[in-house]
Amino acid sequence: MSSCQAGSDEASDEVDAEMTSPIQLLPQDAIHNVLGRLTLRQALACRSVCRLFLDALSCHPFLSSLPPIRLLALRHPRAAAAPHPSLHVFDPSLRRWFRLPLSFLPFQSPSPVTASPSLLYLWVDAAPSPSSTAAKNHSKSLVACNPLIGSYRLLPPLGSAWSRHGTVLAGPDGAVVVVTELAALSYAPGPDRWLKFPLSLPSKPRSPILMGDAVFALCDVGHPWRSQWKLFSCRLRELGSANGWAPLERHEWGDVFDIFKRPRLLPGAHSGRLLMIGGLRSSFILDAPCSTVLILRLDLTTMEWDEAGRMPLEMYRCFGGGVSSPLEVAAAAATLAGGNNKVKVFGGDGKVWFSGKKVRGKLAMWEEEELGKSGGGLWSWVDGIPGYSEGVYRGFVFDAGFTTVP
Repeated sequence: MSSCQAGSDEASDEVDAEMTSPIQLLPQDAIHNVLGRLTLRQALACRSVCRLFLDALSCHPFLSSLPPIRLLALRHPRAAAAPHPSLHVFDPSLRRWFRLPLSFLPFQSPSPVTASPSLLYLWVDAAPSPSSTAAKNHSKSLVACNPLIGSYRLLPPLGSAWSRHGTVLAGPDGAVVVVTELAALSYAPGPDRWLKFPLSLPSKPRSPILMGDAVFALCDVGHPWRSQWKLFSCRLRELGSANGWAPLERHEWGDVFDIFKRPRLLPGAHSGRLLMIGGLRSSFILDAPCSTVLILRLDLTTMEWDEAGRMPLEMYRCFGGGVSSPLEVAAAAATLAGGNNKVKVFGGDGKVWFSGKKVRGKLAMWEEEELGKSGGGLWSWVDGIPGYSEGVYRGFVFDAGFTTVP
């Protein structure tokens, strides 16, 4: 080797040493120790910094140790027909909308319906040709997928009636329940089949939710001319039992259900806390309009209700509601007859979103106070909904993460 070439190699080594970052000299476990102090949101952003970070932050076991990102996933009936299906999600921490691609799913017409930790559940067409004349009657299937990883698992197929009329509830460990007016289906990984159970309820279950190992639902036990709501619950393992469903009621609750119009259930911010949201009746007369939206909270340990939040009147007026005088009561009753002030409620785990026909391009959001506080929660508007021009939206909470692989 000539002295000139040796000198060139030494100079190159010096340049490489100067360009090498100190973090690249650390062992892998030390790098993971440093990166493990990031949130999942920060870790995903750091993957584009350099090749070292990309390799370190593409390890699923490492990423699964990071807490998931809580998002609002927005549903829309036309999203399934898009050429490149995707899911619009809202990050409440950043107050920003994002898009999660669903193009990795090799199925027709994916329609997201619910989620469990890290897993998204979608109805898909099981038939290869959904445009055929038999499209209305062909089978549907639920798909459990992790959109951050791009992996999925197809559940056993069901009839299309279950997808049209059923409410899908997803829990941890892959448990899924589909509830309709007369029956419920239960699925758990292992047997790879659905178990069917009749519902021993006095009426069609409204707003069923899954909390822990139990299903909660509201039932109308009143008369055709006036609703009367009651709260029922059933353990998952007792779905097939004749005495599985039982009413939750206390004498001291009084008329807590009578003050609501079309109430809805959602999980609270902490385990064992259930939210009931609905229109607050302005009076007890038949077809009385609502004065605002009320949020009550039930502590399932003490079985006591308290008021968690009440929509500000100026916000509720944007939905076409809110009364404070006899003239406004008459006007609101006419509006109610046309169904123009119906408010859609969705969310859970301490955050509730509201949409309506009169509120276009935005949602109202309520955030539950921390445990022990009673300030009525935080109300705000969420603007800039992407992709949709309609005013009525639906959605669900999705904890995006790497903790579960289908």
